[in-house]
Amino acid sequence: MDALQGFGELGLGSRLKRISEHLMKEGQLIYDHFEIDFDPYLFPVFKLISQKDGITNTEIFNAVGLTQPAVTQSIHKLTKKGLIELIDDDSDKRRKIIHLSPKGKTLLKQLQPIWKSIDSVIKSFGMETSSSLISHLNSFEHKLKTHSFSKSVIKSLGNRHHSIQISTFQNSEAEKTAFYDLNEEWLRTFFYVEPFDEEVLSNPDKYIIDKGGHIFFTKLNGEIVGTVALMPLPKQNTFELTKMAVSPKHRGQKIGQQLMQYCLDFAKNLGLPNLILYSSRKLENAIYIYRKYGFVEIPVEPDCHYKRCDIKMEIVF
Repeated sequence: MDALQGFGELGLGSRLKRISEHLMKEGQLIYDHFEIDFDPYLFPVFKLISQKDGITNTEIFNAVGLTQPAVTQSIHKLTKKGLIELIDDDSDKRRKIIHLSPKGKTLLKQLQPIWKSIDSVIKSFGMETSSSLISHLNSFEHKLKTHSFSKSVIKSLGNRHHSIQISTFQNSEAEKTAFYDLNEEWLRTFFYVEPFDEEVLSNPDKYIIDKGGHIFFTKLNGEIVGTVALMPLPKQNTFELTKMAVSPKHRGQKIGQQLMQYCLDFAKNLGLPNLILYSSRKLENAIYIYRKYGFVEIPVEPDCHYKRCDIKMEIVF
């Protein structure tokens, strides 16, 4: 017996809270499935900002009806993730005008088809007519219990990575250009291009291939949409999993995970004892994926060649 359901109208507030928490949890499963670093609780504020050509904190508060601390917290988290920019108001320097950042605009493109599917699935779950709000909630919660909401959304989006092929570096100009462009775009979106990055990206033969390393590409219907490299680290007697990047319009299709698994299988077949990678704790979703595949944190050496690096990870085969 569902106690809250038995309380009838008296349990309405608690039931709505339970449904909300369930949908937030399922929403996070959807974003995680498509490798998208987004918090469902940030949706109303992020969505509103994306619809406006500049908006203030107060305007967000009045529009969404959340508490001021909740709005402030959302803005702080979105700023920390680099998804929004706060710009001084020309007419009043005390005010900040909030816009999506370039990174936020890229993320928005990834989120829109997912939001469309979420909207469609919720509508299908709530199609039945009822004589009262409580009976409608009974029907809606029954759907949530008997049909996985997250799996329904993922299924409705279909297999978004069909026709994916992974190939090795053939030293063509097209591959060199793709290797540079994909990584350069990714670095500028999340960080900046460091001198060491520029050297490696401009000279993949010198720093990777000629030293016994490997570069791989993912192709979707013949178009290069992702890349990754295994770069030799002679001083550490191992390879670095590095320079993984996916085209902005194809992120969220698990291409990165396919590249990751391919590299792990390739390394095992070579008989390598381990692989290491360097990253930044800023990339929370990426760190989660690395841990999922078996990487564990190890100390970062003082002379690490990446300024942005504050975490080093290793997987032992």
